[in-house]
Amino acid sequence: MLSYLLGFLSSEIGIDLGTATTLIYVKGRGIVLNEPSVVAVRTGDPRQGKRVLAVGEEAKMMLGRTPSSIQAIRPLREGVIADFHLAEEMIKHFIRKVHNRKGFSAPLVIVCVPSGATAVERRAIQEAAASAGARRVYLVEESVAAALGVGLPINEPTASMVVDVGGGTTEIAVLSLGGIVYSRSVRVGGDKMDEAIIGFIRKTHNLLIGETTAERIKRVIGSATIAEGGREETLEIRGRDLLKGIPKEIVVTSSQIISALSEPVRHIADAVKEALENTAPELAADIIDKGIVLTGGGGLLRNLDVIIRDMIGVPVSVAENPQSCVVLGTGICVEHFKALRGLLSTDA
Repeated sequence: MLSYLLGFLSSEIGIDLGTATTLIYVKGRGIVLNEPSVVAVRTGDPRQGKRVLAVGEEAKMMLGRTPSSIQAIRPLREGVIADFHLAEEMIKHFIRKVHNRKGFSAPLVIVCVPSGATAVERRAIQEAAASAGARRVYLVEESVAAALGVGLPINEPTASMVVDVGGGTTEIAVLSLGGIVYSRSVRVGGDKMDEAIIGFIRKTHNLLIGETTAERIKRVIGSATIAEGGREETLEIRGRDLLKGIPKEIVVTSSQIISALSEPVRHIADAVKEALENTAPELAADIIDKGIVLTGGGGLLRNLDVIIRDMIGVPVSVAENPQSCVVLGTGICVEHFKALRGLLSTDA
């Protein structure tokens, strides 16, 4: 009984440490946390440094609404750590939150990393997790975790292709016989889409909007292309008039947002096409038969699958729960650690 209790208290966990959102899977419990990767800090007194005020959902509510002495910061940019101290504090906060008790043993942690992350960036992720209290830290490629989370047969002698569109990066991988045949990471994702919307609204309407408003536009009327039989949608948004300096309300249309998102969408489609061009003919034939699976929060952008399919001529489908695929795949690595140990790495 005691050994069982100790095992429960030291539960292994999997972390999808995303630019926009962090999800955590605890062995035997499933997904227990899904919160924004945001930390709010007080920066008024230089002698005290950055003092953490809020993490996650509470901190995200402060984005664009804080006084000069408080900053709401994203510790990760383009899938890698931009602020080591705040990333460590964020991971520590989330680990404590999912355990919800004091005195638990240090957990074994598996963290996802972009395939394009450098050795320095991988080491930073490992050190941040270790400093947050992990007894051992393993890394798994995001694309591998996404494929596992979708349920693709990556151990079979046929090709499976997954495109994981996250907040900071898009991970593209072709997998076969339990390994990665080809992988590519492009630093284009949900954040670049938000930036494109902000830039478009500023240029065409002389209106300045924030990240939160841009994300809402993308979620409500955003689309990669006009689908057959699709109708024009509109959304009222508010921001600051750049000419008069006063608050202003305008109406934006779905066709305008399609235009705004055209560049990041094209970058993603071009990267998918390049991946297919670098895949062996036999494996490419498998992909034509089985198609490509879209995962990640960016996969929720309407008609992204349609435009990729039209550009490269290969069937494309969106996973059932695209935002959860990576953390579910990491959870599979946690639940079947010994069997899948070969997919993990410990050295950056």
